[in-house]
Amino acid sequence: MSGGAKNARPSSASSREAWGDYGGHARPDSQFDFGQEGIRNDPDLAPAAMEDDAAYISNDKPNGKGSTVATTGSKRNPNQSCFGKFGSGIRSLWATRQTEDVTGDRELHVKTTLRELIIYLAFLIILCIVTFGMTGTSMYYYTKVMSDLFLDSPWTSGGSFRTITSVEDFWKFAKEPLLDGLYWESWYNNQTVPDEQLGYIYYENKLLGVPRIRQLQVHSNSCVVHADFKDVIRECYESYSESVENKEAFGKKDNYTAWYYRSEDELGGSSYMGQITTYSGAGYVQDLKRYKNESEEIINYLFNERWIRRGTRALFIDFTVYNANINLFCVVQLTVEFPATGGAIPHYQLRTVKLIRYVTVYDYFIMACEFIICLFILYYMVEEAIEIKKHKCSYFKSVWNILDILVIVIVLLCVGFNVYRTIKVDELLKDLLGKPDQYADFVFLSFGQVQFDNAIAVAVFLAWIKIFKYISFNKTMTQLSSTLGKCAKDLAGFAVMFFIIFLAFTQLGYLLFGTQVKDFSNFKQSFFTLFRIILGDFNFDQLEAANRVLGPIFFILFVFFVFFVLINMFLAIINDTYSEVKGDMANQKNEFEITDYFKRGYDKMLSKLNFKHDKIVDIQKALQTADINNDKQVDFDEWRQDLKTRGYADGEIEALFAKYDIDGDRVLDEDEQRKMLSDLNDQKAALNKEYDDLDKMQRPESGARRSTSRVSFNDDSGEDSDDEDSHTKSSRSGKKGPAQGVQYEEFTVLSRRVDRMEHSIGSIVSKIDAVLVKLEAMEKAKLKRRETMGKILDSITESDGTSDEVKREQMERLVREELERWDSESSITPQPSGRGASPSSSGRGGGARSRAGANAPISEKLPEKLVEAPERLIEVREPNEKSSVLELSKVASFSNMHSSESGFKDIFDSGVFTSHC
Repeated sequence: MSGGAKNARPSSASSREAWGDYGGHARPDSQFDFGQEGIRNDPDLAPAAMEDDAAYISNDKPNGKGSTVATTGSKRNPNQSCFGKFGSGIRSLWATRQTEDVTGDRELHVKTTLRELIIYLAFLIILCIVTFGMTGTSMYYYTKVMSDLFLDSPWTSGGSFRTITSVEDFWKFAKEPLLDGLYWESWYNNQTVPDEQLGYIYYENKLLGVPRIRQLQVHSNSCVVHADFKDVIRECYESYSESVENKEAFGKKDNYTAWYYRSEDELGGSSYMGQITTYSGAGYVQDLKRYKNESEEIINYLFNERWIRRGTRALFIDFTVYNANINLFCVVQLTVEFPATGGAIPHYQLRTVKLIRYVTVYDYFIMACEFIICLFILYYMVEEAIEIKKHKCSYFKSVWNILDILVIVIVLLCVGFNVYRTIKVDELLKDLLGKPDQYADFVFLSFGQVQFDNAIAVAVFLAWIKIFKYISFNKTMTQLSSTLGKCAKDLAGFAVMFFIIFLAFTQLGYLLFGTQVKDFSNFKQSFFTLFRIILGDFNFDQLEAANRVLGPIFFILFVFFVFFVLINMFLAIINDTYSEVKGDMANQKNEFEITDYFKRGYDKMLSKLNFKHDKIVDIQKALQTADINNDKQVDFDEWRQDLKTRGYADGEIEALFAKYDIDGDRVLDEDEQRKMLSDLNDQKAALNKEYDDLDKMQRPESGARRSTSRVSFNDDSGEDSDDEDSHTKSSRSGKKGPAQGVQYEEFTVLSRRVDRMEHSIGSIVSKIDAVLVKLEAMEKAKLKRRETMGKILDSITESDGTSDEVKREQMERLVREELERWDSESSITPQPSGRGASPSSSGRGGGARSRAGANAPISEKLPEKLVEAPERLIEVREPNEKSSVLELSKVASFSNMHSSESGFKDIFDSGVFTSHC
């Protein structure tokens, strides 16, 4: 190829730089079909050129990172099978920062983190939709309606369920508010409700089955009476526990079931946690009827027969209602506890739950979201399994990993209960519809549903906290975890001291005021009451009324030691640690900036659009200037010559020409040219629309819409080529900001020159480094040889008492060993080739020079030390030649100038014998 053609064409280095911006694939102008599969038919892309550029890339990057980037692509196997590619794609779905090595690849770190964050946000959104789909404001109002009806409705003489204090109050409630609330058999105008509409509370809430009354008793003599009172007190009834529970029948023992004990298994019941203690699901049971008059008869009968006895410790009223308007169940449990002290303590539980999950369209949408949640859980289970396999036991050292497992376990339990509840509700409803006169036990299901809702609430809470795991790349987002992590040890030590003092005050308050103040009636109540005092919620009058002396003293001491001292110490620990963390963060950078990543993506997209725009402009100008003979037809040679000067490869030129050369005559006539111009204009208009869309999303601060230039592919061309290419470009921006300092063409030329300069300087620096390394090695060898010769001279000098023959043999042996060692080093050491000779090579190969030095007379290599007069000759035997004698003149001159040991060393150090060594 001629020099002019070479100067007019882009080189491989710049070409690969431009192509590298698009991931090694075709340029972003695939609408022209340039080449097949994006491979340019460019003669410059030769193996030799590729090797040179690879070396340049490897040497141009500091810390050896360039070589890593250059070889990354080689790890991919282009001949990988379809199954292998599919497996790699599936494996990439679970690529996380814990499973991939992202420490050396900043962009991979950013992409992996963003992908994890986006997937997790999708999971969190679906989880929130599911949880909010299970609840609503109607649940609260439904609970309020039921509580107002059964808890606050008064009986005739005044009082309500909340104010029950005795057995008599309970019967008043049972005869009036309870029966009136359960049975609505007349309208508000006293008209009778039809039979088909009976069994509704407030005419809207269907009473499922019939209500049930149950009581638990303890047997007489369940406690021990003191000997002094045995003659007076005949019976003793202990507080309730299952060990003293009465299981014997009592009363009239007629057809009513209220007199017979039934176990928990027979009733299918469950335990109940009251205000005093926990009660079993067994007891003496009496079911009411579907109509009010029948139920009223049962209540009066139990009242008359004194069904509630001295041994009664708890009485339960259970029933369930269902509102089809809002698809909600309300399971009501009214409890009256009769402590061993006498009196009565009311307690209640109203559980409003959604047991039938899928009725409306929105419910089925929630079901679809639940299936998606299951898919997410399977995805995260595989992800955590991969991480556990990779990190083994160290996986469990991370709090975030423990949080991941906890969320997965909770959701799996909820999924299991969801399936169980759906099946169980269907069974209960079918059985209930067949037997409407029996009690509908939804207590356990409602309890399970409440626990299900609680578990989902905890899972959502932990899921929100887990967001910190994915935004920890920003130093601001790590302040909380860093502060708590650094002060954890200090807080642990402080907590020991705090709870010692706090528990001491808790016990003191319980013992001092437990008999008179409800807030200190037991140890647990006392504990939480003191926490309320810390927050400012206290009743000083109660403490003072309970103990006029110790009450105020207790309050003052607690406020001083806990509120003023301990709490302020706690805050001081956190404040000091937070200040330290803030100081550390001020000196460190973010792991990466999300804004920078998106800005790079924006610039990359803008660069692609600029590249397309430049190509369209080049082809439009080629159509205008390629017709050299002005015959209104462009033949292939003219087309190729014009585009060659613009930096395009033969494959691209041929592909574009063939696309519009419809008749195949290798000539573009006017119609074909018009068609090409029309396509180019359409594509240019589409690009302008994309530019406008990008400008709406983000306007560059410079004000120039297209600030990046088409990369020059010319490594070898001179300034004339740059100027020629620059003149083929028109201004890319229709709006120039006030901050723009240079024209687009000038910027393009300068950027190309800087690219070439960087390439050239990189090559020069690498050669200089190689020369410096060789010079350093030579200097080390020279110093080592000087040291060796000094040792030889020292060994000869130390043997002054020996004969001349022994000295001569000793010297010959030492020199021969040293020469053999030098020969072996010369044969092992690689010699420079091609690019420059070593400063000491003196025009011949290193190995030949070394061998010649080895075969030269020893008298030419080493300074001889003359022990006696100048006339004395020292005979030295060479290994490959006969004995020779030093010339008398040379011996004399050496002996006269350097007759001492230091003199010989000075001769050696002066470099006289260096060339021979």
